[in-house]
Amino acid sequence: MSATITSDLPRLTAVSLKQTWPVILGLLVLYVPTFYALLTGLWSTEEQAHGPMIFLLSAWLIYRKWPQMLQTSEGKPTSLVGGPLFICALLLYIVGRSQGILIFEIGSFILLLASLLLLMRGGSALKVLWFPLFFMLFMIPLPGGLVATLTLPMKMAVSYVTEHILFWVGYPIARTGVILQLGQYQLLVADACAGLQTLLTLEALGLFYLNVVRHTSVFRNVALAILIVPISFTANVVRVIVLSLITYHFGDAAGQGFLHGFAGLVLFVSALLLIIGVDSLLQLAIKARKAIHAAPARKVS
Repeated sequence: MSATITSDLPRLTAVSLKQTWPVILGLLVLYVPTFYALLTGLWSTEEQAHGPMIFLLSAWLIYRKWPQMLQTSEGKPTSLVGGPLFICALLLYIVGRSQGILIFEIGSFILLLASLLLLMRGGSALKVLWFPLFFMLFMIPLPGGLVATLTLPMKMAVSYVTEHILFWVGYPIARTGVILQLGQYQLLVADACAGLQTLLTLEALGLFYLNVVRHTSVFRNVALAILIVPISFTANVVRVIVLSLITYHFGDAAGQGFLHGFAGLVLFVSALLLIIGVDSLLQLAIKARKAIHAAPARKVS
């Protein structure tokens, strides 16, 4: 960033604050009750505990990109698309709030932010901040019917892999559907352990990692984005195995108590480590490929 741009940032920030404080106040009036209800309700459940994390990470990304947004959109025209989008967002909020439809209510927050950016700073501002707004989509709870339909085969697959891994290392384990019989204990693979929401949370973690590291290699970005799916599945298997072993060795109380919450931390740590590990392997593969192409061809006598 040049010295001129850096010296302009305090002025741009001051102007931005003068323009946006009434907007921020309006957003607080509309959505503080919404997020309070989420924190004390849905987000306090194990299945939706990722919601606050997604929101805070999105807010951090917006804060991180805010100076770039101000600099990029300075002097650029605003967008007329923001008006209709703003009206749609308000209608979505009214319907969602009055009818208790969280998909509409939370979705309206994202649309409202996008419309305000278009109205106040133009399309160039939305272009800079598109990923934080897209990332917020992961905190929207999906319909229960869709989650139940897609979660069952995922739980079956995780249960199957867990059974075979533990049997291979010598544990007395059997499986009936999504119920694991490990020694004297029966363990039900619940939605929170291997459900669609967990998979989406890990997908969000992978996308966040990609956005922060920002590799220049298109192959590396695309390959890692595709591999996030099997990485997420593997992390779920690791979590269920950890819970199973805790229950088998320390009893049912340990598995269902504090250590059950710790297994959730194991899920995210293992997923992050797998993402970093796969990313490192991709980096080595790219370097090896470049070295092969850069090596001079041998002369044939």
